[in-house]
Amino acid sequence: MKEQQFIQQLFRAHRDSRKIPSPSEVCSWLDGLLTVMFPELANRRYRSEREVGQHYQQLKLELFALLEKIEDLLPTAAEDLEAAFLDELPRNYELLQMDADAIMAGDPAAVSRTEVIRTYPGFRAIAVFRLANTFHRLGVPLIPRILTEHAHGVTGIDIHPGAAVGERFCIDHGTGVVIGETVEIGNNVKIYQGVTLGALSVRKEYAKTKRHPTIEDNVVIYSGATILGGETIIGHDSVIGGNVWITRSVAPGSRVYYKSVAQPEAEGTPGGM
Repeated sequence: MKEQQFIQQLFRAHRDSRKIPSPSEVCSWLDGLLTVMFPELANRRYRSEREVGQHYQQLKLELFALLEKIEDLLPTAAEDLEAAFLDELPRNYELLQMDADAIMAGDPAAVSRTEVIRTYPGFRAIAVFRLANTFHRLGVPLIPRILTEHAHGVTGIDIHPGAAVGERFCIDHGTGVVIGETVEIGNNVKIYQGVTLGALSVRKEYAKTKRHPTIEDNVVIYSGATILGGETIIGHDSVIGGNVWITRSVAPGSRVYYKSVAQPEAEGTPGGM
């Protein structure tokens, strides 16, 4: 009897739930789009421009179907948002080409752009982020987070779709990188594994405020660094060393690092930043 009541409860929950696209639908569309944008990710070779066009048109139809499912939550008609997203796709493609070049230039172990695009988790996470960020800026709910959480699961890199990221962004290795919702990142920034760009407080009343740091142009942040706070600015051309903890702004051109000096046991082992 209890089992039947529970099944009835589950049925009512499904019956009354909002109609939304499933993560598998969204991620299948994402994979299709990325394979059209980057032949390095494709499992097929197109025989003609017409065949590319047919696949592209199919992806447009799939995108409209995804948006139509949540049309009551959208700021404007699904058809308008579909067009707006596709209008920005060439710019995203251009940005991702620059990101691939930045990763290739910044990693001595990288052999080719093909290797970067096909195998590097940093490039994959950035590619998904840029598409998700477009949806986010257009006011599309749910889909941006489905995309970035999918990338998070695949790559170990967590970039909120609301973050603002400039040109030629490089994430090297990448595992454990966390980039919060209101982070602002300039051009030519390089981040290593384990970096957190986060908030000083997670209190809910701060949800609509600038909670996360700003990283200006030409900054390198090494592994394990934690930079927190909406008023924290890392000035351009700075280098942030590994495992530092920063909660206040850093002037342009700074070198910030953690220094551990071995001392006799009686004197302790001080550290500085």
